[in-house]
Amino acid sequence: MIEALSDLAARIVKRAPAIVPEDMELPLIQSMTGYASISREIGQAVLAVELKSVNSRFLDLQFRLPEELRPSEPALRELLTASLARGKVECRMAIQPAAAAAPQLTINDALLAALARAERSVLDVLPAAQPLRVGDVLHWPGMLAAQETDADALREAGVALVKEALSEFSATRAREGDKLKGMIAERIERMQARLALIESHVPEAIAAFQEKLATRLREALATSDEERIRQEIALFGVKIDIAEELNRLGAHLDEVLRVLEAGGAVGKRLDFLMQELNREANTLGSKSVSKELSDASLEFKLLIEQMREQIQNIE
Repeated sequence: MIEALSDLAARIVKRAPAIVPEDMELPLIQSMTGYASISREIGQAVLAVELKSVNSRFLDLQFRLPEELRPSEPALRELLTASLARGKVECRMAIQPAAAAAPQLTINDALLAALARAERSVLDVLPAAQPLRVGDVLHWPGMLAAQETDADALREAGVALVKEALSEFSATRAREGDKLKGMIAERIERMQARLALIESHVPEAIAAFQEKLATRLREALATSDEERIRQEIALFGVKIDIAEELNRLGAHLDEVLRVLEAGGAVGKRLDFLMQELNREANTLGSKSVSKELSDASLEFKLLIEQMREQIQNIE
């Protein structure tokens, strides 16, 4: 049994901990939290665009557009979908008259004449009918020809302006993602350092537990209690077999760093890895043979929970 314990300790210690190089530059990843606002004067109007987003399991696009820009929604949706993978994103656009703009109205003379003839025809048959008011005439579809042209120009300008705002919007998400990445990498380093310390103390912890077990076995043998002997041996086998948990913890920590290096839409992958890390930390705590292992398990779970909270904001 002593030789088996020595072999186990050697296998555990042999595994070298993965340490994050100090000079390693992790590429930017995207946060799902972002904001951008931009406005431009287009002809007689000021067009304003606002983009903002929060975290979401999927890409959820919401548009708040004036009626003049409603036909642009398919193009805007395609533009945002091509650049974003996850998040609840709201695109809000507004049209306001330019402060120094002088109103320029062009009447459709042909339509106005046709409308006047139609009104006279109606009044000849129905003298009691109410005549058209100026407001009714001006709001008649196509009466102000310049409005149609302005609307087309606004729609084209609106798509271009959203594209411009999207650049700043993505930059804010990238800056926030860089902060999240740094926080996660820092906690991974702490876990790797603690894991290396645990591995170096595993042989000592196993030896102490072995001595405690030997005392219990001597007591059991003195009473010839075979059932207790089997229980103690089974407990010993469970408690000392932590090599697999330590190896998996190290592998998962290395994978987290690899995913961070890869960048892109990594939020779901990182969330899955946090679940696996938490599983191994719980198992390590249940097999603890010393206070140091129990404390390490609690510290791991605390760090994992801190990372998980922030990962919920990563695209």
